Amino acid sequence: MKAENLNFFERVYEVARLIPYGKVTSYGAIAKYLGAARSARMVGWAMNASGLKEDVPAHRVVNRVGLLSGKHHFQGTNLMQQLLESEGVEVEDNQVVDFEKRFWDPIKELT
Repeated sequence: MKAENLNFFERVYEVARLIPYGKVTSYGAIAKYLGAARSARMVGWAMNASGLKEDVPAHRVVNRVGLLSGKHHFQGTNLMQQLLESEGVEVEDNQVVDFEKRFWDPIKELT
């Protein structure tokens, strides 16, 4: 993997570590915050690769409508959902209930 990708991944992890307990954000919101609005997919790749880093709450990053699109990258059948539910986030049909209410926007919160 290229060095600039690794640096981008580390920047993604820095933002992900700031997502509050019980909140979620989207791949696109992280990409936009990092000044790379068209790189939501790369944020997804970073989340997929974060399994080696226990301090990255990848379960709090979902797609733009609140779907648990990365859930197949977690060990176990419903681990992503279980982690969210343990934080009080309700999930129904692989989607965060009250997504707008649970959404944490790094641009609003960190700038």
